[in-house]
Amino acid sequence: MSIETERDWIGLSRVGRIVRLTLDALEREVRQGVTTAALDRVAAGVFAAHGARSAPALVYGFPGTVLLSVNDEVVHGVPGARALERGDLIKLDVTAEKDGYMADAARTVIVGEGSETAHRLRACARAAFRRALGVARAGRRVSEIGRVIEKEVRSWGFHVLRGLDGHGIGRTIHEPPTVFNYCNPLQADVLADGLVLTIEPIISAGTGRAVEDADGWTIRTADGSLSAHHEHTLAITKERPVLLTSL
Repeated sequence: MSIETERDWIGLSRVGRIVRLTLDALEREVRQGVTTAALDRVAAGVFAAHGARSAPALVYGFPGTVLLSVNDEVVHGVPGARALERGDLIKLDVTAEKDGYMADAARTVIVGEGSETAHRLRACARAAFRRALGVARAGRRVSEIGRVIEKEVRSWGFHVLRGLDGHGIGRTIHEPPTVFNYCNPLQADVLADGLVLTIEPIISAGTGRAVEDADGWTIRTADGSLSAHHEHTLAITKERPVLLTSL
């Protein structure tokens, strides 16, 4: 969507703040032995306290409150009985709805110390996101975002996972435009002042191919390698974008 009124700014800021508070609460609870179902209950509690709803459940019928993906699970992981182990790499992906507005953000968290690869992968996803912010300006092509993300990821020796990208957001989860994590020369979309979208490098330590799990939701790396995900919802301006999920 495009922000056109003060009501839009207020609505998106409120739901963005709820997403950030939920991620903060989840990250505090990540530890060895906690189950993903227990983490999902934490998220549900934050949502209830702020009058928010799970956007994935609302829009797609997702069987949980938030998406929790561990190690080779890339995105859309379903909360359940799995207990986290020392060294696990968990992606906390929160999309909330409040008063008709939606926002989406994700963090990668390491359980305990973690391997060198896990730390580098998480750092790479964050670095690629920061690079993307540098070109996310009104008047620039959307494809510039993917170009700098892929360049940064390759410089670390990792790969962008194709088919998993950022997107417009606001009134529903997935709106135009698609924000590819690689340079798509055929994409002619231009960033407009007030456009709301997500930037979300989704990367792997192995190949750039992902597959759907038997549960019909979870997406895994095809080769079983570790993955990382870093995301914010932001509003495009002529200057630096406003990170709505950092408020």
